Amino acid sequence: MQNELTTHDIWSWLSEVSDPEIPVLNVVELGIVRDVSISNDIVHVVITPTYSGCPAMRTIEEDIVEVLEEFGVKNHEVTTVLFPAWTTDWMTDEAREKLRMEGIAPPQKGSADKGLLMGRLRDVKCPRCGSTQTSMISQFGSTACKALYRCADCLEPFDYFKCI
Repeated sequence: MQNELTTHDIWSWLSEVSDPEIPVLNVVELGIVRDVSISNDIVHVVITPTYSGCPAMRTIEEDIVEVLEEFGVKNHEVTTVLFPAWTTDWMTDEAREKLRMEGIAPPQKGSADKGLLMGRLRDVKCPRCGSTQTSMISQFGSTACKALYRCADCLEPFDYFKCI
């Protein structure tokens, strides 16, 4: 392992690991990486899945190990924890903006879709035109963490990243 390795270095390297299902986001800004520490020359990384059955977690773990080893970290441990459960509140504002720029409506602040009424969330803005005249087409979008919506103004369908 390098001399003078810091947790800041590791956080920086981990920001190079993209989410396999939403490659525009990295695992740090998505909030999947919960903690980084160094003890007894072992780098410890704690990750939390976006939901307990997330099929991408094995790939994310492998990608984290690959990045650590690319930077010369030979002694490492990646641990997956389920508690506390991941929440969209852990996403950075930059991650939300990246989603919007990719045509995916970012999750509303707050840990649950509390405004759900007749298949419509209050204030889910169309990422294309900004309208709030949107409605849910399907609870399931292109991945399990997204729902499919349609905008009544521009008529475009779009994914909405579900609040969890």
